[in-house]
Amino acid sequence: MIRNDLNEKVVLITGGAKNLGGLLSRNFAAKGAKVAIHYNSESTKADAEQTLEEIINKGGEAFLFQGDMTDVKNITQFFDATIAKFGGIDIAINTIGKVLKKPYVETTEEEYDSMADINSKVAYFFIQEAGKKLNDNGKINTIVTSLLAAYTGLYSTYEGMKAPVEHFTRAASKEFGNRGISVTAVAPGPMDTPFFYGQEAPEAVAYHKSASALGGLTNINDIAPLIEFLITEGWWITGQTIFANGGYTTR
Repeated sequence: MIRNDLNEKVVLITGGAKNLGGLLSRNFAAKGAKVAIHYNSESTKADAEQTLEEIINKGGEAFLFQGDMTDVKNITQFFDATIAKFGGIDIAINTIGKVLKKPYVETTEEEYDSMADINSKVAYFFIQEAGKKLNDNGKINTIVTSLLAAYTGLYSTYEGMKAPVEHFTRAASKEFGNRGISVTAVAPGPMDTPFFYGQEAPEAVAYHKSASALGGLTNINDIAPLIEFLITEGWWITGQTIFANGGYTTR
């Protein structure tokens, strides 16, 4: 069974204002999907409004939702607002994440809690809400990190808090499968976006660029088609984490 048409599908995207999320929002709208775009705070409002404007100007349908998703009621409200606006949800994509590069012995309890909330808690309750409210034969995808296959220091809370998402993905795929819902995760390498550069010194950037077998950082334009495949023709793939990183890490 091929399920490859995004036209008139409803796509909900957390972090859909900029970087990879913004690209997905624009791409899906260009293919006829109706897009619910989440952004976190005033700092990303301008990016969200620009993405929305681009979609509307090209004849697409979309709306914005602002909220801190570490407060679970905001996840619920985002799904409910999307259903109220568009009548249902077919595809749910969570791009939210936060990187902290810091020695293990210097990490504070506050930092640990924040990283757990953003990278793990949000993913858990996002998938839960999607399981409750997606239309049958829907798709769920979460962005994780290729550091899940790395043997490295300094990212203990980032890779540590993304690691549970693999288990969430497997469990949800088993539980939701009888409704035809596919659940996947994508693990990019270091992406050439501001999300990456804020944590890395120039020498670390140079290392990451040299570490991939194919050379260079991951480009969001190479990740977006993979996600589109998983939520269309690739719907039969479920319960899996796909490492897409140009040979940066592998299992």
